[in-house]
Amino acid sequence: MNQAATRSLPLPVLLIEDEPGVMAYVCATLERSGYSVVCTESGADALRLLESGSFLGVVSDMRTPGGVNGADVHAWVARNRPELASRIVFITGDIANDETVETLRKTGAPCVEKPFRVRQFIAVVEKTMGKAL
Repeated sequence: MNQAATRSLPLPVLLIEDEPGVMAYVCATLERSGYSVVCTESGADALRLLESGSFLGVVSDMRTPGGVNGADVHAWVARNRPELASRIVFITGDIANDETVETLRKTGAPCVEKPFRVRQFIAVVEKTMGKAL
């Protein structure tokens, strides 16, 4: 593959979601809107991917298994990948949870509440990460 073709490949969105049905839905929604997507079901795996990979942004569930939640991912990104800190979108089914409210207040990251409409979710992703190429 020539260099021009390599450069024009869009960076993927990293999707962190532990519920298979939600992961499939969000992944398909992003891909239909033109984004490429890398999926993982744990925050710990996401951090390993973020250490070595390049991403357009991150869509993360607030609660993920493995001891690393959405807030932890955001904190790691802010320290280690600051260029991505403003390109994180949280998704959660528990918007009233005190920990969730505090994380959103601290990070200023947008949050889309589950269940969400495709158009609403994509609008937030486009505003946060830019439109897909």
